[in-house]
Amino acid sequence: MKNSEHQPPQDNSEFKTPLSVRKLVDARSMPAENLSKLALIVRFLKPVTWIPVMWSFLCGAVASGAFGWKESIGIKFLLGMLLTGPLASGTCQMLNDYFDRDLDEINEPNRPIPGGAMSLKNATILIALWSVLSVIAGYLINPLIGLYVVIGIVNAHLYSANPIKLKKRLWAGNIIVAISYLVIPWIAGEIAYNPAFTLSSLQPSLIVAGLFTLSSTGTMTINDFKSIEGDRQIGIRTLPVVFGETNAAIIASVLINGGQLLASCYMFIIGQPLYGTIVGLLVIPQFFLQFSLVRSPGTMDVRYNAIAQNFLVAGMLICAFAIKAARP
Repeated sequence: MKNSEHQPPQDNSEFKTPLSVRKLVDARSMPAENLSKLALIVRFLKPVTWIPVMWSFLCGAVASGAFGWKESIGIKFLLGMLLTGPLASGTCQMLNDYFDRDLDEINEPNRPIPGGAMSLKNATILIALWSVLSVIAGYLINPLIGLYVVIGIVNAHLYSANPIKLKKRLWAGNIIVAISYLVIPWIAGEIAYNPAFTLSSLQPSLIVAGLFTLSSTGTMTINDFKSIEGDRQIGIRTLPVVFGETNAAIIASVLINGGQLLASCYMFIIGQPLYGTIVGLLVIPQFFLQFSLVRSPGTMDVRYNAIAQNFLVAGMLICAFAIKAARP
């Protein structure tokens, strides 16, 4: 063992620590000045943030009981993926960057607007165009989904824009984002494939999506660790700023686990114990990963989300199949 201290360094040393992983995936480490116009727009739209919303739409579609492999290549599903991904999610991400440009000058100065690669005029044009396209796409799937898109865009303004700026108000910011990322697209997915829905038929999806919103609120809290310094300076009262990193990590873990365990229990209530057991078992690896997160939130946040969220989203889809199986 002692001889290992004298071995030459490995060529893959950039992968040694979670902090190095952060530098590889964090937008702050990639300047935008030399990007092409297309690449700049793609960065402004933040594709990595589309996936949870698209997944929620898929879960809602499955829960409707009218979605299968055949529908997965249909125009409606492709339009739903386009809506929940690059259009609606992209619009909300652009709005967030537009209103958060002062904060990004501190936390992430290489983002398109604070980095000078995207002018405010061009950002405004893109946001307006994407907003219109999003509403049109939603309306084409179902007029009510077009209304949901409008609600999502309003939520994005409430979250980021002064004077309300819900992200400054401790719990409110993460909760409204979790609702927009999970409840709205989930219900939109169900409505898309069950246009003759009733409030009673939507009830299981509303309950499950609401419970997973608790978990998503915890996940949003973990995302706040990367911007503590800037949040402090601007006066944004995130959980890490108010309670400290360790306490915030504990609170986030309780929310993440609690939402999933309650969803697991609900599977038993609707007569689907096998699905409920699987969802409960998926919490176990997340629980063990949370020990490392609590010990070092500032360096383990990215790594935790990259691994643990796979189990969380798997649980979402399993719940969707359970709702489908429970339908008469």
